[in-house]
Amino acid sequence: MSAHTPTVRAPMPPAGPAAPASAEPSAPGAGPGPHAVSAEALVQSFEEADRQAPADLSGYAPEDWLALGFFWLMAALVFVQFFTRYVLNDSFAWTEELAVYCLIAVVFIGSAMCVRTCRHIQVDILYRYLPKAAGRAMSTAVDVLRTVFFAYATWLCVRYIQLIGDEPMTTIDWNKTHVYWLAALGFLLMTGRSCQVGVQNWRRGYSILENPAAFDPPED
Repeated sequence: MSAHTPTVRAPMPPAGPAAPASAEPSAPGAGPGPHAVSAEALVQSFEEADRQAPADLSGYAPEDWLALGFFWLMAALVFVQFFTRYVLNDSFAWTEELAVYCLIAVVFIGSAMCVRTCRHIQVDILYRYLPKAAGRAMSTAVDVLRTVFFAYATWLCVRYIQLIGDEPMTTIDWNKTHVYWLAALGFLLMTGRSCQVGVQNWRRGYSILENPAAFDPPED
């Protein structure tokens, strides 16, 4: 609602005899009250809201859907664990381990989403006091160092996977390297998104560190 939108007040009742202030509530079956809304009107209001604000999924990338899939898989595993423990009184031990691995996938793959949208923790107060040229140079250096770090972390994950070999999981006879490959995939996605963000910042002429207000979502 805009700050200048006038407030609509309820009309004053006409002068003359009025019902007593302590009127008893309507008896059951006496009909709807003054503020009752029919189910049809309520459904129609939701339909009108949907038509005015259609769902827009264009801002989501493949890593977003992949992280969402692992999240719901983790939720299903936690539900199975809860059901088997408190309802069947015979908990499946493998559900807890797999849920933890799904959480690992959500964290690392979801981090690529945060890199793409520039939502990782960052400190921008120094850029308010730097000259524009110095801030631009430092922001570019941050983009380069961030990309190098993610690329190096990807290489470290691959090297670690090569060193541990075929390590089985604790409760299931599955290879644990699948989990490490998910972490490596997350760092690889972060590396690619960091390159993309760095190029965009270079073409735009500023980054979120230099101009945070430009990256705020638009207000309704």
